[in-house]
Amino acid sequence: MLRLDLKSKKFHFSKGQRFVFTLVIVVACLLVNLNFSWAATTAKHYDELKFPPISAIKLPKYERYVLKNGLVVYLMEDHELPLVNGTALIRTGSRWEQSEKAGLATLVGSTLRSGGTQKHSADKLNEILEQRAAAVETDMGEAAGSASFEALTEDIDMVFGLFTEVLREPAFAQEKLDLNKTQIRGAIARRNDNPNSIASRELRKLIYGKESPYARTVEYATLDQISRDDLLKFYQQYFHPNNIILGIVGDFNAQKMRSLIQAKLGDWKPNPEIAKTPLPQVTQANLGGVYFVNQPQLTQSSVLIGHLGGKFDNPDYPALDVMNGILNGFGGRLFNELRSRQGLAYSVYGMWSPRFDYPGTFVAGGQTRTETTVQFIKSLETEIKRLQTANITVQELNKAKDSTLNSFVFNFQDPSQTLSRLMRYEYYGYPADFLFRYQKAITATTVADVKRVAQKYLKPENLVTLVVGNQAAMKQSLTNLAPKVTTIDITIPSTQPAAKK
Repeated sequence: MLRLDLKSKKFHFSKGQRFVFTLVIVVACLLVNLNFSWAATTAKHYDELKFPPISAIKLPKYERYVLKNGLVVYLMEDHELPLVNGTALIRTGSRWEQSEKAGLATLVGSTLRSGGTQKHSADKLNEILEQRAAAVETDMGEAAGSASFEALTEDIDMVFGLFTEVLREPAFAQEKLDLNKTQIRGAIARRNDNPNSIASRELRKLIYGKESPYARTVEYATLDQISRDDLLKFYQQYFHPNNIILGIVGDFNAQKMRSLIQAKLGDWKPNPEIAKTPLPQVTQANLGGVYFVNQPQLTQSSVLIGHLGGKFDNPDYPALDVMNGILNGFGGRLFNELRSRQGLAYSVYGMWSPRFDYPGTFVAGGQTRTETTVQFIKSLETEIKRLQTANITVQELNKAKDSTLNSFVFNFQDPSQTLSRLMRYEYYGYPADFLFRYQKAITATTVADVKRVAQKYLKPENLVTLVVGNQAAMKQSLTNLAPKVTTIDITIPSTQPAAKK
């Protein structure tokens, strides 16, 4: 009940009245805000909204120097978290292994860490690192080897010491080598389980050639040819300080880190005779042609068409990347035509994919129902040719450019990502500001540029077509694409285990 205090001239409310009064005020405020929000959201159409330009991106501060033994070092401090990460890039890779010993570089990369060191067994290494939530890992791909570590700031001296042990004193324990070989044999046995993996693997063979280091596969027979001595010889050929780039980022003092690096790596003797190994030559192995891998159990076809591509340092790469944006993604030509209009595929793409120091590929494809395989391939070819014959629209150009430029900031999400890129550019001989040059070139790309690069670099006559699927269930025969269709045998070659000496 409401009552008036005559002396103080104040109203006194009961609890229930106070609650109702408060509720009325809250509702009134909400209604006022709702009216303002409604007015704001209905004032302009979305395409009339104006946004400020994206802020300029600045590289974090970093230091680069070279030890007397030739080891290149990058240091980048980041004190946000009490963590330190480091990576060493070694100039090596599987492309320089002997073809009859395919798999050797992969085994060096894995056993370098899993095989322990001269001072610590693999199990002891694991125990020490696990107790401190730290890690030391190694790997090797086709064009580079790597070793990395992660540690809390307080453990950096100890973890970095183990990391340098792995780099300088690997034991390549025989039992760990045998285990790694067994795991690779398991991967070989399963390699035909996934039709998309089959298509990707076999297309690379068709483009680069089955004996090319960029396409060859590891077989049981090549594994049997690899011994521990082979791992040691491969390691001794490439693992020298004047063949390594080391980068460290995180919560550390630069002066102390320089002293630690000098103490652990400064006395590592360089190899003055080490030379840059020539890169394997690359030419397209098959110009055109239709190829087929029969998989009767499948209800859809995995389709890839492609030819040899180019490198990142090509001045036309930015325009080719804009071309990618016009072909791909939601609202791209392939999506709109093959998925939305014709209903031929859930996933479809076409991509110019360069590499740093050897030609990459242009590949288009996707998965389609078995009965629509030929129609899907013809539609892919039509869209590729249309890029060469008809101008793209200004709307298509702007959408593709904006997509790339607006996502540019994600190249700098954290300092370790930026440092990794700087190291990679040095490894392949690219300028440190390569990414910013690319950004400017994207901005300058025109409608005419896209048509020009499509005409210059897309080669419909060189497209190799590969289908993995059920030939008997196809509505149209693959001979509608070419008079000759070559069947590929993907049977995994068997071999008897090598006799133990």
